[in-house]
Amino acid sequence: MSLLEEKSKNTTPISRLGEFGLIDHLTKNIKLKNESTIKGVGDDAAVIDTGDKYQLMSTDFLVEGVHFDLGYSPLKHLGYKAVVVNVSDICAMNGQAKQITVGLAISNRFTVEALDELYAGIYLACEQYGVDLVGGDTTSSTTGLMISITVLGEVEKKKITYRSGAKVNDLVVCTGDLGGAYLGLQLLNREKEMFVDNPTIQPDLTGNDYVLKRQLKPEASAKYIDILKELEIIPTSMIDISDGLSSEALHLAKASNVGITIHEDKIPIDYTTMNLANEFNMNPIVCALSGGEDYELLFTISQAHYDKFKKDADFTIVGYVTDASEGNNFIAKDGTSHPLTAQGWDAMKKVSG
Repeated sequence: MSLLEEKSKNTTPISRLGEFGLIDHLTKNIKLKNESTIKGVGDDAAVIDTGDKYQLMSTDFLVEGVHFDLGYSPLKHLGYKAVVVNVSDICAMNGQAKQITVGLAISNRFTVEALDELYAGIYLACEQYGVDLVGGDTTSSTTGLMISITVLGEVEKKKITYRSGAKVNDLVVCTGDLGGAYLGLQLLNREKEMFVDNPTIQPDLTGNDYVLKRQLKPEASAKYIDILKELEIIPTSMIDISDGLSSEALHLAKASNVGITIHEDKIPIDYTTMNLANEFNMNPIVCALSGGEDYELLFTISQAHYDKFKKDADFTIVGYVTDASEGNNFIAKDGTSHPLTAQGWDAMKKVSG
């Protein structure tokens, strides 16, 4: 056996761990040294004690060819979305975003005018969510466009919400509707493939404005944080739905050391998403469970708050929390129970598989 073969035999491909397994592997030996660091790796945002309130901090990377395709992603939309995905992490901690910094790696095919378009989207999102752009960095790239945004936010100490904290018998609630962003992506990919095969064909996106907006220009769930505040509800646990409902439910269950049961007939899906899924011969429930990029919120609350939610169209009770010994389950429309499994987006498996 050659030295190269021996080395290969003793190495582990990143795809074997996946994104979250890799994070666990790389951060398992971290030891926090500062008393002001309340929460490090393992939630939607880090939590730092700054006195009267907690400061929240999160970073996300968007990489061309992995997270977006400039064949159909307008730069202004992309800039807006890059901010939104970070603001969403702050919302998931029951907080409010305040500042961002922007890091860009740019190849030489981009012009100043192209970057003006990207920043027009960034500025628009900052205006929408009351966020200040306070700094960043720019460098060159040999492989395309990469965007890294760090967001800072804040939350009252008594209102901080982590992924941990769900209690047995809590209700599992999600905001908005699910699956639309994934179907929007499928539509864009289909039209791009048809255009590549025959450039004379114009994309047919008629009647699909909703799912396209969900994919290209999503919104963070900041308004729901305001509603929860008005209702005087502090969720027992919360996460944003970026990787699909099933994946996020499992994150809450693991962090809270509980089981979660989701009911198929309770999952909110917009009728346009339903129709497009049928056109693609896809199950819309699978799109909701595994599609991702909806940037809605998934959280748990005490049953004492049931009356506040039962008739509110903004919130849907999709399941309940059980003891960890009962596992994580999906109850189909026919009443059968199945293990809830994660099939959602995993960037590491995409690039390494």
